Amino acid sequence: MECEQSGGAAAVRRCSVILLLDTSTSECRLTLIEGDEHHNYTWQANRELAHGLLRFIDECLARHDLAMGQLGGLGVLRGPGSFTGLRIGITTLNTIADSEAIPIVGVLGENWQDEAARRLLAGEDDTIVLPEYGREARITKPRK
Repeated sequence: MECEQSGGAAAVRRCSVILLLDTSTSECRLTLIEGDEHHNYTWQANRELAHGLLRFIDECLARHDLAMGQLGGLGVLRGPGSFTGLRIGITTLNTIADSEAIPIVGVLGENWQDEAARRLLAGEDDTIVLPEYGREARITKPRK
C-alpha cells in the first residue's frame, strides 16, 4: 500500500486506498481500490446492518493492515435501493468521513464505482452525502 506520514506528533499514515460501499440491498458490498487493484468483499447483512457494518468495514481494512483514518477517500452508492440500508450505510460513511477528515463522494447509477473513484482521484469531496431512494419511503402505520 502506498502511504505517507503526516501530522507531526499526532501523525496519521494516509494511504491512496479508496473505500467504496453499497448497502442498497441486504448484501453489503465493499471494495477497496489501490491503483489498478480492486479487492471486493461481500457480507449478507440481512437485518444486522446497523449492528455489524462497522465490524465488517474494520475486518476488510484489517486484511490490508489499514485503519479507517488511513483511507484516502470514501465513495458510496446513493441509491436507489433499500430505504433502511441506504440510510445506515450513508450515515456510517458520512460519520467516518467527518470524524477522520476523509473526502467522501456519493454517486448514482450503474457505473457508480468508476465514477466515485474518478471523482475522488480528481480531488472532489461532497462533504456530506444524501441518499436517493428512487421513490417515496413506504412507512407503515402503527397497529395501535
